[in-house]
Amino acid sequence: MAGSLDSKTALVTGGGSGIGRAASLAYAKDGARVVVADVNVEGGEETVQMIKEAGGEAILVHADVSNPEDAQAMVDQAVGAFGSLDCAFNNAGIGGGRDRLLTADYLEEDWDRVISINLKGVWLCMKAEIPQMLKQGGGAIVNTASIAGLVGLSGTVAYVAAKHGVTGLTKAAAMEYAKSGIRVNAVCPGYIETPLVQGIFERVEGYRERVAARHPMDRLGEPEEIAQAVVWLSSDAASFVTGHNMPVDGGYMAQ
Repeated sequence: MAGSLDSKTALVTGGGSGIGRAASLAYAKDGARVVVADVNVEGGEETVQMIKEAGGEAILVHADVSNPEDAQAMVDQAVGAFGSLDCAFNNAGIGGGRDRLLTADYLEEDWDRVISINLKGVWLCMKAEIPQMLKQGGGAIVNTASIAGLVGLSGTVAYVAAKHGVTGLTKAAAMEYAKSGIRVNAVCPGYIETPLVQGIFERVEGYRERVAARHPMDRLGEPEEIAQAVVWLSSDAASFVTGHNMPVDGGYMAQ
């Protein structure tokens, strides 16, 4: 497998399903050697096997991104296996906890868990990735934010706060390391056909149709559509792009 990322190493957190799996496969298709990181070992192993069956190279790292030792271990294992870390897609995340609780009713335990994984986890990954990229003279980082990082959405306050944090973190880090050859961007998906979103649809009757109607394209996105944006932001084709929080949302943010 060869492409614009030929012989580069890409790390994907949350690579065992959904957008992370799609991105792992897209990285491999474009020539990258892929480090699939996930707390879900079974899902991660499936992604690695899919890459290998398609002729690519990949390894699995069991990691909890909210744990600083795990975040560092991901980078160490990537460099140990493939000699470098050129691209990182900090994608691992969870939903907003119990459905549709307003701010005053939101539970502190849910707040702490969502912020720990969705925001602190992204920072911990970058904290481990950036020093390695500085040693190499550059690299590309893409974070998963959301349309919820660009606008307010009712009933999911911790998720919205975390994703707004990711967009700010992306901009700040991009400014700090632009002269060092490290580009930092984020994708901001709309509602995407992933296991996380499908779980909500199963619990709330008619919600899929209502959500689809919020997008001018009148449909949900596919994980592969986000993956293509991630690979482009990671490649030299986006060499003059940094600090950008890119909506990939079927027109949601154009309204």
